[in-house]
Amino acid sequence: MMNELNNLDPHWAWLAIGLVLGAAEMAVPGVFLIWLAGAAIITGLLTWILPIGLPLQIVIFAVLAIVAVFAGRNYLRRNPVAAADPNMNRRGARLVGETVVVTQAIEGGTGRVHHGDSEWLARGPDAVPGTRMRITGSDGAVLIVEPVA
Repeated sequence: MMNELNNLDPHWAWLAIGLVLGAAEMAVPGVFLIWLAGAAIITGLLTWILPIGLPLQIVIFAVLAIVAVFAGRNYLRRNPVAAADPNMNRRGARLVGETVVVTQAIEGGTGRVHHGDSEWLARGPDAVPGTRMRITGSDGAVLIVEPVA
């Protein structure tokens, strides 16, 4: 059994490392491991084609990994990934433009408003309960409102 492990071609190990790093990039996205996965796969392919000793394989992998990380970082700096929905985790920001109804009088600039099935803290001009207001922004969990024109 141990003799079979010693006869294992190193290119299979590099290709397996590349696949594991690629899978890890999908599990923990951060656009970093993919460059190491590419370096491992290229090292595996070179090792498959050329008779390269292990120390040189490690040097090739290290050089390719460094080059790939810096090239990838520069590419992403020039071509940033645009968010599909920049307000995805900002519920208050997603409500901008919606109409709400005052449920607790807005006095001294603060009160409560009703939107959908939720009641929100609100900040805006004084208003009595039942007044319709428009959401113009948010500050954390506080909606910023103004009278509907």
